[in-house]
Formats: sequence, C-alpha cells, structure tokens
Amino acid sequence: MLGGIARKLFGSSNDRRVKGFRPTVQAINALEAELTGLSDAQLRARTDAFRAELAGGKDLDDLLVPAFATVREASKRVLGLRPFDVQLIGGMVLHQGGIAEMKTGEGKTLVATAPVYLNALAGKGVHVVTVNDYLARRDAEWMGRIYNFLGLSTGIIVHGLDDEQRRAAYMSDVTYATNNELGFDYLRDNMKYERGQMVQRPHFFAIVDEVDSILVDEARTPLIISGPLDDRSDFYNTIDTFIPRLDKKDYEVDEKQRSVAMTEQGMETMEQMLSSAGLLKTGSLYDIENVSVVHHVNQALRAHTLFQRDKDYIVRNGEVVIIDEFTGRMMPGRRYSEGLHQALEAKERVPVQPENQTLASITFQNYFRLYQKLAGMTGTASTEAAEFGDIYKLDVVEIPTNVQVARIDDDDEVYRTAAEKYDAIIKLIEEAHGRNQPILVGTTSIEKSELLAELLLKAGFAQKDFSDPDAFTGHVQGKNFAVLNARYHEQEAYIVAQAGVPGSVTIATNMAGRGTDIQLGGNADMRIGQELKDLPADAPERAAREAEIRAEVAALKKKALEAGGLMVLGTERHESRRIDNQLRGRSGRQGDPGHSKFFLSLDDDLMRIFGSDRLDSMLQRLGLKEGEAIIHPWINKALEKAQQKVEARNYDIRKNLLKYDDVLNDQRKVVFEQRLDLMNDGDIAETVEDMRHSVIHDLVAKYIPVNSYPEQWDVKGLDFAVRDVLTLDLPVSDWAKEEGIGAEEVTQRIVQRADEWMAGKSAQYGPDLMRYVEKSVLLQTLDHLWREHIAMLDHLRQVIGLRGYGQRDPLNEYKSEAFQLFAAMLGRLREIVTSQLMRVEIVTAPPPMAELPAMEGHHIDATTGEDEMAMAGAAIGRRPQPALTGDVAVAERNPEDPSTWGKVGRNENCPCGSGKKYKHCHGRFA
Repeated sequence: MLGGIARKLFGSSNDRRVKGFRPTVQAINALEAELTGLSDAQLRARTDAFRAELAGGKDLDDLLVPAFATVREASKRVLGLRPFDVQLIGGMVLHQGGIAEMKTGEGKTLVATAPVYLNALAGKGVHVVTVNDYLARRDAEWMGRIYNFLGLSTGIIVHGLDDEQRRAAYMSDVTYATNNELGFDYLRDNMKYERGQMVQRPHFFAIVDEVDSILVDEARTPLIISGPLDDRSDFYNTIDTFIPRLDKKDYEVDEKQRSVAMTEQGMETMEQMLSSAGLLKTGSLYDIENVSVVHHVNQALRAHTLFQRDKDYIVRNGEVVIIDEFTGRMMPGRRYSEGLHQALEAKERVPVQPENQTLASITFQNYFRLYQKLAGMTGTASTEAAEFGDIYKLDVVEIPTNVQVARIDDDDEVYRTAAEKYDAIIKLIEEAHGRNQPILVGTTSIEKSELLAELLLKAGFAQKDFSDPDAFTGHVQGKNFAVLNARYHEQEAYIVAQAGVPGSVTIATNMAGRGTDIQLGGNADMRIGQELKDLPADAPERAAREAEIRAEVAALKKKALEAGGLMVLGTERHESRRIDNQLRGRSGRQGDPGHSKFFLSLDDDLMRIFGSDRLDSMLQRLGLKEGEAIIHPWINKALEKAQQKVEARNYDIRKNLLKYDDVLNDQRKVVFEQRLDLMNDGDIAETVEDMRHSVIHDLVAKYIPVNSYPEQWDVKGLDFAVRDVLTLDLPVSDWAKEEGIGAEEVTQRIVQRADEWMAGKSAQYGPDLMRYVEKSVLLQTLDHLWREHIAMLDHLRQVIGLRGYGQRDPLNEYKSEAFQLFAAMLGRLREIVTSQLMRVEIVTAPPPMAELPAMEGHHIDATTGEDEMAMAGAAIGRRPQPALTGDVAVAERNPEDPSTWGKVGRNENCPCGSGKKYKHCHGRFA
C-alpha cells in the first residue's frame, strides 16, 4: 500500500530512469536545425570527424548527442522516417547496455540505428542479432541505407555463406546476423588450425532483437557441432516396436515435469521382450552391461508419450523437424541429442539418421556473455527482468509509447470443455468478420491451428491457397482465412503483413511473424514487392500501379479503423505471460484501436496440468451450463499467478542448467584461448619442450617416489614407461645401480637423451617442417581429447544427481569431478603429444593426391565423419616434398628404413611391422 502511494507521488524507478534521459533528448533536438542545413556530403563527413575525436581521446559517451542527431537527420533523408523522442530514449538504453522494452509497432528496428552507428565508430564491429534469415536480410538492407549514407560498411551473415563471405561480413562496421549463425561461427572458428582461417573478430557490442526469444526461450538448447557415429537404425526400429506393446500400467507419465518412468511391471515386460529379441548382453535389464539399451528404451518411451507430432515436431520431406515450443517456428538442422531424435524418426517410420558425437557446443547464454557490451530490445521483457538481471546483468527499461495505447483488453472467458470454447471462438470470428474487422487468432501449436482451421471450414470459410500469386494481394473476397504456422514458414512475413486487411482471418501460432508489424489495411510496401516483382523499376506503368496500391491500402485502413481495428483472439493461455503479451501486443499499434480476448477451457494444458482438479466439479455445482463461460477479473489474476509459478519453475531449470554449463564454459574458455595462442605463435618448440620435460618428471616421480630408498624403486616399470612413451632404449636399470644416484639425476639423464633425440629429428627434417609438425600434432591432439572430455562431462552430468542421495551437493561434486577430469585431460595431452612427436617420422614423399583427405580446419567433417587424426598428415603432405622415383616391391622394403618403402597405400599394413594400417601408423603424419 505504501509502495503504491510512493509510486504515485514520485513515479516508479522505471519512470525516473526514463525521465533522466529527457535532457539528453532535448540536447539532440537542439542540433536538428543546424544539421538540417548541412549538405549530404557535410553530413557524411561528420563520421570521419567523430572518429578523429575518438582517436584524440574522447569516449563514445562524449559523442552520444551529436552522433544520435546525425543518425536522426540521415534517417529523415534516406528513409523518410524521423525517430520519435521515445525512440531516441530506447537507443540510449541500448547504448548503455540495457534492454529496451517497446510495444509492438513502436519502431524497434529504427531504434537500433543510433546506438549501432555510435558504437560502430570505434571500428571494432557491432553485431545486430535477429531471429531468422529473413529479418537479418530485411533489416540489413533497410537500415543499411542509413549506415552506407554515413560512410559505414554493412555486412550480413545468413545460412549458406562460405568462409570468405563470412569474414568480409564480420569485418564490416555493422553486421546483421542470426543468433544461430553467430554461435556456430564461433564454434567453427575454434576448430580451425590457422588464425587466418577464422572469420570472427573479438566480441565487442551486440544488440539482440527479440531478446526474450533468444536469451530466454532458446537459452536451454545448446548449439552443437557434431560428427556422425555408427549407423544403428535397425536397433532403434526394433526398440520402437516394443513401446506400443506396453500397457498404460507399465509406465507413469508426469506431464508437469515432462518425464516418464517405467514401473516395476513395465521393466519386467520390457526385459522379456528385449531378451527374446537378443538385445540384452546379460540376463538382467539392471546389469551394467545393459545401461545403453535401457537408455534407448527410455528415449523411445519419451518419444511416444511426451512428444506429439505437429506440436513438438513435424515430419517434412521424410525428416523429423523440431518445432520451437515458444515461437512455433521450425528449427531445421537442429536435432535432439542422446538418441531422442533417432527414437522420433523410428516412431514416425522415416529414415533413421546416425547418432552424432559432440565436437563442440555452447549455450546462447554463454555465447552472448562473451561480448564486452550486450543490449537487447523486445516488446515483452519485464516479466523476465529478474532473469536478465541475474544471468546477463541487463536492466530492463520500459519505454513509453509514442501514442497512448487504445486497445481494449477483455477479461478471459473460461469454458468447461474445449468444444464449447471453440464454438464461442467461431461465433466471435463470424461476428467480427461480418463487420469487416480484421482478426488474428493465436494458437499454441500447429495441431491446434489446424484444428481451428477445420472448424472454420465447417463454418463455411475457405482457406487461402498460398501457391496462388493473388493470395498476397490483400483483397478479401468472401469468407476466407489464412493459416500461419511452421508449415508455411517461407511465407510467414507476407501472411502477417496482410493480417490487418478488413475482414481477414489469420490463424497463427502465438509467436509466428515476430519482427513484422501488422498494419491496418495491409502493408503497402510488401504488396508492391509481391505484385510488381516482374515489372522493371523503370517501367512507366510501375509508378502508376504503386500509387494505386498505396491508395487502396489507405482506403482499406480507414475501413479497418471503422470496424474497430485488429481483434486478437487467444485460443488458450501459454505457460509464459510474456508469450500472451506478445500476441496481445499485435493489436493497437501506434495508437490504433484494437481488441483482445483469451478463451480458455478446463481441457487446456495449463488448466489441466497446473489448475485445480476440483475446478470442474466446483463449476458444475455452481450451475454452469453448457455453452456458458465464467468471466471475472479474479479468474485473470488466478491464471496470472499460475503462469508466474510456471515461469519461476522454468527459470529455476534454466538457472540450474547454466550453473552446470558454467563449469564447462570456464574450461572451454581456457582451451579456446590456448588454441588461439598456439595458432598465433609461429614457434611452439619451447611449449613442446616444456611438455616433454613435464612428462619425464611425472614418469620418474611415478616409479621413483619422493624420499624413497633405491630398493623401493620400480626400475622395470620406469624402463618400460621410457620405452613406451619416449621410444628411447636407455640403460635405466644400470643407472639405478650407480652409487648415490637419485631421482633428480635420473630425470636429468632422460631429459638430456630425449632433447638430443628431438634435436636430431629437427636437424634431419629441418626446423621449419618440424615446427609445423609440432603445431599440427599439438592442436589436433588437444581437439581429440577435448571432444572426449565434453562427452565425459555430459555423462557425468547425467548421473551426478545421484550424489544427492548421499547428502552431497551434486553441483559441488560436479565441479570437483570436472576439475579432476580436466587436469587429467591436460596430463594426457602432454603425454600423447610427447609420445607422438618422439615417434614421428616424416616420409620424403606424399601419399597419392587422390587419397589425401581435404583439411578444412575441423576435427570431423559434419557430413563425412572424417577422423581428424587420419587427416593430420594431409596438412603436412601439402608442403613441398621430394618426388617419388616409383613404387617399391613389398619384398624390397626394409622395415627399419622408411626411405626404402616407396609409395605406401593408406589402407595397406604399415611396412614397419606394427600390424597397424599405414594411415594409423607412419602414414599418420605423412
């Protein structure tokens, strides 16, 4: 109560912060008259002047007022748009590294231009992050006109670019890109073997559009680069046939936690089926040898009970494509891990793709925390303000609208059954359509959108055919509707852009079309682009046709305004208030009139899973008749509290996941920084020498313990280790018999012999080639071990929760175990690199060119699965080598003298007699 009184007197903290920007806005406005009088060339010259001031010691904050004023003037001249004062305030929030929450239609795309320009003056590159390729292209082309006018370069990163194109785009002053492309480029860069092959620059400043979608909704799904493992499609298909034979008593489903577990009875039934199919290595399902089989059985059970077709995924062109639960968008290329995607493919009877091995991964949370400064903008962020503050250190500032919102938000209508709810929705759609009011219907899944489409067809509506070119003209004739979901992803922007045409009915998944405004009367520019795409720009009839379309859109807008503006209908509440607010915010753009209402039933997921079980019986006792609804503000408040609980639970899940991922992230930073240092260092001989000496010290310490007596030494063990690791035949046993010799003396002798051995190799092959080999071996061994380490931590993470039963904190246990594993990995790295370099022999002729695998700087090619260890020699083989004189007969080869071997096929047995294939032995580095 006291807080409410204080807010009325002094305003909220948000109001006070917004008020603090007003003097700066006035200062920017004061420069407008002066800048209006400048020529285009004079305005453009201000960019060089600003850069000179930065070079002279000023910082970016000193240039904020003149730079923002310059961008405003450029926008007026280039786009015909003058940023409002509230848009300038939004830009200042972004420059300070905050989140600007601005209502739909307030011009967020234009808001970003001023802070982007100001920060791009530093010459370090600014990234503007969008949710899909269409928006990246659109915004780069649209806003890029301002940057180009002011003398800045603009780049764009979308799917399908090669490394040279990506490198050029990242070197631009301003780069537009999708979050996925940025993350994958970062991972790919840290799998390259030369600094010149990397495409990204250090991470300076990023503005994330639809920041809630990218940093919250997608934060739980890591980006993964993987390579395929063995094909086990028969195994998945066999497991899949068992699941439908289970009874409902054989497993228990918890929808609230999205988990499923077999009962004791189910375990026995499954054990019998697996045994009869010969899939159990031992008799009992509980034996350790059958852990993998049990894992895949559980994944198949999850696929059948928790994942619904057309809600969680769709089947398209013979592939299972994941559907983002928040945006309703397809995520091509994304695959569930740990065999779940294969289980879904087996369930849907489509070709089962091989499982993948993780080569590199990172979450969006940790990727975007790499930037020195991060900012974001969206229409809905305040409900997740705590999460943005805790994880990203980002403050959310609500920017007031330029014009007062005139939308009417009705209370929810709650029905007992889904059938009654849909009847009410269809009735309201028909009423609104009858008065030519445009209608947007939001659904939570593809399945629900198609169900509603069927009901509209029964009610006499016709569905638009988007293969028809006239479908996008904006003309509404009769009772027709459009369906926007992941099936029509390519036409998403066009469908949304015309949803404001009078009388139009558009059914969409709640978040579809984000980034594209719904303008009453339709989007004239999009219609011109669609209808006149075949007319040349200089065609005489084009200008007249453009004028006709604009006049028609203006008339349609007037008609839509008279009908009450856009009506938004929600067919159910989402788990997150933010998603509902995003849908509701599609209406009432820039002060336009509008209407919004949500319809619910007790059959809805939110009500069924999180509502009270006694609610239905209570409503019946109150006398609620069929077709009647409960409408009361208290219902809205109760639903909001339920949503807050779900949001809090989801945040806890994300926060907990991040705590575990932070452990891996700390180690990832160390490895990636070390790789970069190694690539930048032209000569790593000293590093390799230190590793060799360290390995020798560790070997001696293992077999000759500190402060031990000679009779306690394991001389035989040390002798064998020296031969095995260092390939040196040294008289260790004789040394141990010498009077007064100690561990230090033994260590020094081994170090001396090892150094002499490596010096001989360097003299034999030349220092340059030896340095190249050292770098190749070290980088590739590091990558190989890092890949194994990621898999090890993943397995550890799955089982560490069991430590909780022993009254130990699983997170602390995970940190401790992960640190030990990392230390062990570094120890193995030193030993393997030392061992390989002591053994390496560089053959004086390259393998046949046709058999050389291409080395693109990746560990494993994501499509071919080439092992990088077999590729190690390819890089060396490309260096100038003496030519072969011809093949040598097998009988004439001397196993001790590689110079007599001639040309050896990579799949032949190695002539040295090791029994290994040549490519895995001496040919590894040839």
